[in-house]
Amino acid sequence: MSKALVVGGSVAGLASALALAGSGRQVVVLERSAPPPRGAMADLHGRWQRPTVPQAQHSHTLTSLGVRTLRTRAPEVLERLLAAGAPLFDLTRAMPPGATDRAREVGDDLLVALGCRRTTLELVLYRTVEALPQVEIRHGTTVRGLRLSSDLQSVRGVVTTDGAHLPADVVVDATGRRAAARGWLTDAGVPVPGDLTSPGGLRGFTRFYRLRSGTLPGPLNRGHAAGDIWDHYAGVLHPGDAGTFAIALGTLPGDTELDRLRHADAFTAVAHATPGLTAWLDDAVSAPISAVHAIGGPANALRATAVRPPVAGLFPVGDAACVTNPLYGRGMSLALAQAFGLADTLAAHPAGRRGEAAAEFADVLLRPWYEHAASTDRERIGRWSAVVHGRSLPPAYPGCPDTSIRSAATQDGTVWRGLTRVLMGLSTPDEVFGDEKFRHRVAQAPRGALPLSAGPLPRQELLSVLAAAEGASS
Repeated sequence: MSKALVVGGSVAGLASALALAGSGRQVVVLERSAPPPRGAMADLHGRWQRPTVPQAQHSHTLTSLGVRTLRTRAPEVLERLLAAGAPLFDLTRAMPPGATDRAREVGDDLLVALGCRRTTLELVLYRTVEALPQVEIRHGTTVRGLRLSSDLQSVRGVVTTDGAHLPADVVVDATGRRAAARGWLTDAGVPVPGDLTSPGGLRGFTRFYRLRSGTLPGPLNRGHAAGDIWDHYAGVLHPGDAGTFAIALGTLPGDTELDRLRHADAFTAVAHATPGLTAWLDDAVSAPISAVHAIGGPANALRATAVRPPVAGLFPVGDAACVTNPLYGRGMSLALAQAFGLADTLAAHPAGRRGEAAAEFADVLLRPWYEHAASTDRERIGRWSAVVHGRSLPPAYPGCPDTSIRSAATQDGTVWRGLTRVLMGLSTPDEVFGDEKFRHRVAQAPRGALPLSAGPLPRQELLSVLAAAEGASS
C-alpha cells in the first residue's frame, strides 16, 4: 500500500486524509498543534484553542458544493454534522415570491447549504479520520522541508524540525494560507513560479450567539444567511449548529472609523442597525457566547504550486492551493471538493501522469473562483472606496453579476436558480452568465426591485450609530 503524507490537520488536510484513505492509501497526517480536547461536542468550542488557525473564530458556512461533496463522498460526515445540530437549508425557499417558475425542478435538491461552525466540521472530520485504520495523525510535528530525488524532479518525502526523514511518494500541502510548500521548494533550490494574486480588500469582525429557542427569529433572505453586502460595508448572519449563529461585519481595510467594531458595544449597535439582523439580537431571542473577533482578510491567490507544480508528487490543497475572499464563503467547500477530486485523480492515473493530471484538475476547479473573487473584489473595493473616501465609482468588471442579473433574479425563477448556483459553487460564472439562453432570460425579464442590498445603512447614519454607542458606554 503506497503512503501519503498530509502536512496540516485542519479541514483541507483531514478531508484529504479521508479521501486518500478511501482510495487505498496509507496516510500520515502531520499536524504541528495539539489534538482537540475530548468530550461532548457541545462543550469543546470554548476549550479548543486554535492559535495556528485564527480564522476558526470567524463565521463559516458550507455551500451547496460542500454539501454535495459530503452527500456523495462522505455521507457519514454529513450525518454526524446533522446529528450535532447543523441545519440543512433549502435555498429555494428564498426564491423571491414574485418570480416565475417557482415549481420544483430537477436540480433543486442540490440548492442547499449547511449551517455549521468551522470548529464543529473540523471536530467531526477529525473523529471520522482518527478512527480509520489506514490513517495515523501525529501531533506536535512540524515539517521543515521536502526530500527530493537527486534531479530535484520528484518528491521522496519530508524532513521534520526534529530531523526525522519520513518517506512518501505523495506529499499533500494542507498548511493553509501560509502555503509552506513554496518555502520548502525554494529552500531545496527549486525555482517556484509566481502566484496569481489580487487584493481581497476586507477586514472582518465576528461574534457568535446562541438562540434562546429553536425558532429562527427572522427570514433568511440569502437562503442560508441574513443581511447583505452593502455599499460601504457588509453585515451577514449565518445560522450555525446547535442553535448558534454568527454575525460577520466586513469593512474596507483602512476604514479607521469602523475599526471601533472590535468593541462589543459598537459591534452590537451596528449589527442592530443592519437590515435583516435586528430581530435576531433582541435580548429575549439570543445571547452572545463570544467576544468580537477581528481579522484581516487575505489577498485572493491562486498558487502556482497547485496549477503548475515544479516537482512531481507535491499537491497543495485548500488555502495552500487557492485563497478566495471569505466574504463569499467558498473556502471549506472548495477544500472538500478538491480533496476528493485529488484522490480520484491520483487513483485514475499512472505515477508518471499524476502530477500533470492533478494540476489540470486543480486549475479547472479553482481558477474560475479565483477569477470571480478577484473581479468581484475589485468592483466592491471600488464601490466601498467611493463611499468611504469620496472616490469615483469604478466600472463594472466582467464576471460580476451585474444589476440586470440581480434584478431579473427577483422576477425570473430560472435566472434566480442560475445566480444561486454560481453563489453556491455548483456552476462557474462562465457556465451561467455566459450562456446565451440565460442572457436572453435576463434581457426579457421584467425589471423588479433589487433585493435587500438596495437599501443599505447610509454611511453617515452608521457613523451616528457608532457615536451613540460610544457615548452610551462612556
